[in-house]
Amino acid sequence: MDDVILRVAGINKRFGGLQALDDVNLEVQRNSVHAIIGPNGAGKSTLLNCFVGRLAPDSGTVMFDGTSLLGIKPHQINQAGVARVFQTPEIFEDESLVENVMIPAFAKRDGAFSLSFWSRVDGQKEIRDQAMAMLEDVGLAQKSEQHAGSLSRGDKRRLELAMCLVQDPKLLLLDEPTAGMSRADTNTTIDLLKRIGNDRNVTKIVIEHDMHVVFSLADKISVLAQGTVIAEDVPDKIKGNPKVQEAYLGGAHL
Repeated sequence: MDDVILRVAGINKRFGGLQALDDVNLEVQRNSVHAIIGPNGAGKSTLLNCFVGRLAPDSGTVMFDGTSLLGIKPHQINQAGVARVFQTPEIFEDESLVENVMIPAFAKRDGAFSLSFWSRVDGQKEIRDQAMAMLEDVGLAQKSEQHAGSLSRGDKRRLELAMCLVQDPKLLLLDEPTAGMSRADTNTTIDLLKRIGNDRNVTKIVIEHDMHVVFSLADKISVLAQGTVIAEDVPDKIKGNPKVQEAYLGGAHL
């Protein structure tokens, strides 16, 4: 089995006169945590959107586990084993927590996403048991019958993680996973993401502005600036890289 689960080569993306991504190359090791950092407007979310089919790059290749992700639809990419946690939690606020997790569980099983899952009989108990086990895993089982909209920001993030993990992804993309959280919720989320890495064979790509989160989680860090990868290395070497300090913090130390 190839040690590299995601290979990105020569990715370019332009929006009118703006070169959002400029010849981006990236290799993500299987079962690792790979962080992508950079200032606002560096192209980080644009790059993730190219991974999941929300944007088509102008040129380049994106290979996931030996298969190209370009030209296929987002739900097909998801079915292939790529899940994404967004900057703002994407949950069904009017549904209960257990129903939120059951929806993607049914979608993974049947290859179709539908809010009408509760009208189905086949596999209902099996899927519900699976959802409850996942809620237990992220520490939300005791709130399983609450409406998701009633949750705190941190709990909404954990619910969204459960919705992703129930699909048994190979690659989990996390776009600002601790944005808007208190320090306590941030530390809880860091611990949860570390445990996910220990308990499951899930590779993680993390986009994050909080350097405490980045240096707590990442095995390797890629730094984007103006759509270009300017550095890639292990965290300790990234901290002292003068090009990174200049581009990311105007010369200040990370």
